Formats: sequence, C-alpha cells, structure tokens
Amino acid sequence: MKDADYPPSPLTSDSNPEPDRHERPPASKTTLQGAPKVLYRAFVFVAGMTVLLVGVVMIVSPGPAIIVIPLGLAILATEFVWAKVLLKRIKQRISGNPPGP
Repeated sequence: MKDADYPPSPLTSDSNPEPDRHERPPASKTTLQGAPKVLYRAFVFVAGMTVLLVGVVMIVSPGPAIIVIPLGLAILATEFVWAKVLLKRIKQRISGNPPGP
C-alpha cells in the first residue's frame, strides 16, 4: 500500500507543530504542584516531633512534660490522623472517661 492510503500520523502531521523548546510550561503544570502541601506537612511533622520529644525528655528531667507532650501531639494532630487519635485517647484518660469506639 502507498502512504496515501494511511491517515496522517499525529507525530508527523503539520497540524501539530513542534512546540517551542524555550517556552515554559504553565505554573499549574509543573511537577512541584503539590509541593506546598508536602512542605507544610513536613514542617508540621518536624515541629510536632521536636515538641513531643522535648516532652518525653521532660519525663525524666525537671519540666512540665504533662503539658508539653499533649502540645506536641496537638501540633501533629493538625495534619496526621494517628496523632489525633492518640491525643483523643490521652484526653479521655485524663478526664476519666472510658475510651469509646
């Protein structure tokens, strides 16, 4: 068969010209589209774990560990479900309510 019998390929068609190599893609199409959320979560994780670990150190050293540990968990609970569940259990234990489902 001749080339005229086949439909034109989109790769070689003149209707789809090659894009300019110096043209930048739109900002919404970059690979770092979710970077702000990831960076925020990483910051919350580092800050929360730092406060939590300082609270754990305060268990054996003088300091208000009873206040600092829940504070670290509260920071982590803003972004992580596991920390929210753990904070809820601690609140229930402190208030004397039995844990529920």
